[in-house]
Amino acid sequence: MLVKVEGKIKGKARPRVFNGHAMTPKDSVQYENWVKICYQRQCGKHYEGPIRANIIAYYKVPKSYTKKKIQAIRDNIDYPTKKPDGDNIAKIILDSLNKIAYEDDSQIVELTIIKRWTEETERVEFELEEM
Repeated sequence: MLVKVEGKIKGKARPRVFNGHAMTPKDSVQYENWVKICYQRQCGKHYEGPIRANIIAYYKVPKSYTKKKIQAIRDNIDYPTKKPDGDNIAKIILDSLNKIAYEDDSQIVELTIIKRWTEETERVEFELEEM
């Protein structure tokens, strides 16, 4: 089942160390909680075995782009090469689903990450499938 996480796309941020203790940045924790809520509302299934994960990040086309650049996007000639990196998007999505969609993200044995432009709402869509 396809799960949509609407809002600004976040990648997993590196933990910050204070007085010898590693702390996950607040905005990463908030985004992970939003992913959990979206998953529980839209799917809620718990997987036991190996899993295939497909993640698509849809970046909003900036209003400042020229008509020529927007046409290149519509023609699938231009792709988002902006932050966050695909691996950090996957990390925050998969980490947030630990103990909810599966016991541990080590169950992910196949992973696809795609970055695309959208003229609609910025979002991440993902699908989990038991293999």
